[in-house]
Amino acid sequence: MTTTTRRFLRLAGLAGAVMLALGVAAPQTARAELRIDITKGVVEPLPIAITTFHGGAGRDAQVGADIAKVVSADLERSGLFKPLNPQSFLQTPQQLQSGEPRYADWRTIGAQALVAGGVQGAGSGQMKVDFRLWDVTAGQYMSGLSYSASPDSWRRIAHIVADAIYKRLTGEDGYFDTRIVYVAESGPATNRVKRLAIMDQDGENHQFLSDGKTLVLTPRFSPTAQEITYMSYFNKKPRVYVFNIDSGRQEVLGDFPGMTFAPRFSPDGKRVVMSMAQNGNTDIFTLDLGTRRQTQLTDSPGIDTAPSYSPDGSKIVFESDRGGSQQLYIMNADGSGVRRLSFGNGRYGTPVWSPRGDLIAFTRQQGSGFAVGVIRPDGTGERILTEAYHVEGPTWAPNGRVLMFFKETPTGGGRSAKLYSIDVGGFNERRVSTPLDASDPAWSPLIP
Repeated sequence: MTTTTRRFLRLAGLAGAVMLALGVAAPQTARAELRIDITKGVVEPLPIAITTFHGGAGRDAQVGADIAKVVSADLERSGLFKPLNPQSFLQTPQQLQSGEPRYADWRTIGAQALVAGGVQGAGSGQMKVDFRLWDVTAGQYMSGLSYSASPDSWRRIAHIVADAIYKRLTGEDGYFDTRIVYVAESGPATNRVKRLAIMDQDGENHQFLSDGKTLVLTPRFSPTAQEITYMSYFNKKPRVYVFNIDSGRQEVLGDFPGMTFAPRFSPDGKRVVMSMAQNGNTDIFTLDLGTRRQTQLTDSPGIDTAPSYSPDGSKIVFESDRGGSQQLYIMNADGSGVRRLSFGNGRYGTPVWSPRGDLIAFTRQQGSGFAVGVIRPDGTGERILTEAYHVEGPTWAPNGRVLMFFKETPTGGGRSAKLYSIDVGGFNERRVSTPLDASDPAWSPLIP
């Protein structure tokens, strides 16, 4: 739960997902790998040469150039790769289309890996995109893939290619073919307009999903990335809703008697766990989306909220002030076996379980400052990733290696909120561009 929502409680007591026809050719067996240890941070990013995808002439040529730029930007933004200046390349894309790389030339400019590809019309309004990856240091071919898609899907194809390269070179799943849903903010601090918005993970393809007439908070993706659950103050009644991205249809979740908020889907997408405030008390409930059966999980005099499932769905981490201060707790998915997780100084909130299951991200408020950190599910290994005047609301990339959060900074008459990403080691903090101020980000799974 965000600080804004908790303050309220204390006072009160895309349209259209990209349709992609994907044809994947089996990769050839690689005999060499470049290995990167991304568990300890990266001192030196891997130099990689990414050539323009050869497209002949006309639109294919432009699409080929655009795909190479997006692939390069994705890999560079990860902090693990250093794309080299194309002006230093000693072989042309055309030469790479028809033969083996001259490895000595690529080693001369410092490349350790090389990417080349092609774009061509495939009939029936489709295009074919292929790429190949070489280990320049060993002088060996590593892998290659081929995709068929609508020309309008070129940007998504580029993200998929970047994911394939990332996985082949690091051994980890990528996270570039994903989207971010968040709260777009505008207007003065005393009359803030908050709208649901969605975009690709790199800030492109931005869309607003709501008109700003009602306040929205804490959007979260379903496991299929096709639905979003969030809290809205429609008709001044704070309740949990579900929004279908394809149809634009939204519905209120459950006939709960009190205020519902802080929703999040279960890993199988069959339930939504949320908080409900009633008669001055706040507890955690689940709603079965098939039967609409409600189940109360907690029953304490404190504020129990911000629930987040473990990846296997067996446990839930949440925040509560039942012990006298706001801390993190873990319970079994049926509400049994509650144990306290955090014991540090300050107030802990907005926990979210890593998709890998190995860490839980949180926000900590201590004194006048905020921090975003991680802790193991057994309560050990707590460490802070970033600190500022106000940072809050971490969300995980689907590979569990990168987080996004929002950071507020004071301005002349109020505050400005922006999105940032950072890797799990606390390195590579970067601003994520949005048209307006932004808060409450949620990272989607890889798009099916």
